[in-house]
Amino acid sequence: MNKIRITAIRQTVYPDLMAQYENPIEHGCDVKVGQQWICVDGKCPDGMCPSAWSSMREFVESLAKGEGNFYDGWMKNPMSAMISCNDGFRPFSFYIEVI
Repeated sequence: MNKIRITAIRQTVYPDLMAQYENPIEHGCDVKVGQQWICVDGKCPDGMCPSAWSSMREFVESLAKGEGNFYDGWMKNPMSAMISCNDGFRPFSFYIEVI
């Protein structure tokens, strides 16, 4: 199986949506821009946010098995994907690639 590198690329924050819909919370996310994880055997790497993992798991598992070219040419690198976590208030975008 291929090893997969997951890189936190960018976080977007929507203060207007947070003010309108979210109950105040003290802590939202531990991920930092540039943070990386290595995925071995298609398994969730240590320290990966469980919610983010649930958004990217199928793509990571497919890349680990040597599959790629999602959506017929979506990515310049066919053995990669750009996936966002499912936090509607402060989503992170993650670049997932075979290494």
